Amino acid sequence: MKHLMSLVILICLSIASLALAQVEIGKLPPRVELKGDTGGRLDGKPWSSEEMKGKVHVLFYVDPDEKDLNNDASEALAKEKFPAEKYASVGIINMAATWLPNFVISSSLEEKQKRYPSTIYVRDLKKALVRAWKITDDTSDVLAFDKEGSLIFRKDGKLSAAEIEQLVKVIKEHL
Repeated sequence: MKHLMSLVILICLSIASLALAQVEIGKLPPRVELKGDTGGRLDGKPWSSEEMKGKVHVLFYVDPDEKDLNNDASEALAKEKFPAEKYASVGIINMAATWLPNFVISSSLEEKQKRYPSTIYVRDLKKALVRAWKITDDTSDVLAFDKEGSLIFRKDGKLSAAEIEQLVKVIKEHL
């Protein structure tokens, strides 16, 4: 009986670890839609991860308290001037990761939108991507996707200079 109980516990832990698995390189992430009380674009329209197809996309998932953590990566990508018909960027703000009021964050997002006018900015009010894609909460995460929407690069937290070079290289390879 002890062996059976141990086996049941082992199976349950295995299933639980699969449920907690991160999005893997080369895989399509589960579909996420942000709308209404879960978030959406700055103009209030819904956003879906399904939109990240047809072009190479870079997604910055950012805790507002860590908004400048990966500015070097943003600047490096901007300097590349990738063609708009082949490349796009998305900034998703993890609104639930901070004590800052939404109006303060929105003001900051408007500044970012001016600086990076081609980036789509989205609010995640309920940490939907943290749950669905198992990305790290309370930091700045950078993910890149190929034209089919499969993950081609991922870094949770601050990118080093070498990781920024790798991100640029991976994007160039998939354009």
